[in-house]
Amino acid sequence: MKVLVATEKPFAAAAVEGIRKEVEGAGNELVLLEKYTEKAQLLEAVKDADALIIRSDKVDAAVLDAAKQLKIVVRAGAGFDNIDLAAATAHGVVAENTPGQNSNAVAELVFGMLVMAVRGFYNGKSGSELLGKKLGILAFGNVGRNVARIAKGFGMDVYAYDAYCPAEVIEAAGVHAVENQDALFEKCDVVSLHIPATPETRESINYALVNKMRKGGILVNTARKEVINEPELLKLMAERDDLKFVTDIMPDAHDEFQKFEGRYFSTPKKMGAQTAEANINAGIAAARQINAYFKDGDTRFQVNK
Repeated sequence: MKVLVATEKPFAAAAVEGIRKEVEGAGNELVLLEKYTEKAQLLEAVKDADALIIRSDKVDAAVLDAAKQLKIVVRAGAGFDNIDLAAATAHGVVAENTPGQNSNAVAELVFGMLVMAVRGFYNGKSGSELLGKKLGILAFGNVGRNVARIAKGFGMDVYAYDAYCPAEVIEAAGVHAVENQDALFEKCDVVSLHIPATPETRESINYALVNKMRKGGILVNTARKEVINEPELLKLMAERDDLKFVTDIMPDAHDEFQKFEGRYFSTPKKMGAQTAEANINAGIAAARQINAYFKDGDTRFQVNK
């Protein structure tokens, strides 16, 4: 089987080495398409590929039309909105992600931005500490659990809400389960977002919800840009000069948010998974999942139906 790694932004060399070891060790062929500059290059490369590993590269209907032999595509990372799932299903292609491989990297970034926020973005003035503060985690998946683990090291009081995770599972992790997301925002000094972008969650982080936060509240987003209702959050921050917003996904209204100097920060590009360790882990996991699919038909990480 031919496994194509198509990465406009390549994996680290160590990740490629690990992917090659997994793929070739299973008797398959590895082909690399790195730093491509035109979609036509991807369309040509996928023509005879049986499997495809991508990062943030887009796999749409055109790519799937060109990939006549493609059986599986794996996005090395947790998010998979760069794959057209309906088109993959229509073409009989299994689409997968690699959940959990980037989780610690994202969780550590939460606290990198959070420490900066409570210290006034290092403006030389007195800030505050995280010890004893109440942290709310919205969605208790792989990243949320790592955030909870790190928060305990800071001595924070940790709460969580997840519509799909039973309260007893949250409590078993030493975290307070709350009954709904409104209660999470009401109780906590800091809320960290880890929800996916779905029809239910898009623009759900709005004026009414964030306005429930305590005085001096901090909203942290390392999830998806689409979950924020930007016009409403801008309106709220203009009305409440005590609120701070730090994000790993630059908002569409970045220039407008920048007027809240000392209360807003965005990374220049999404940085959550940008560590050597996460890069290697996700790439090797993708290769192993492809091997498992070809060997045993394993589709446990499938995200399309």
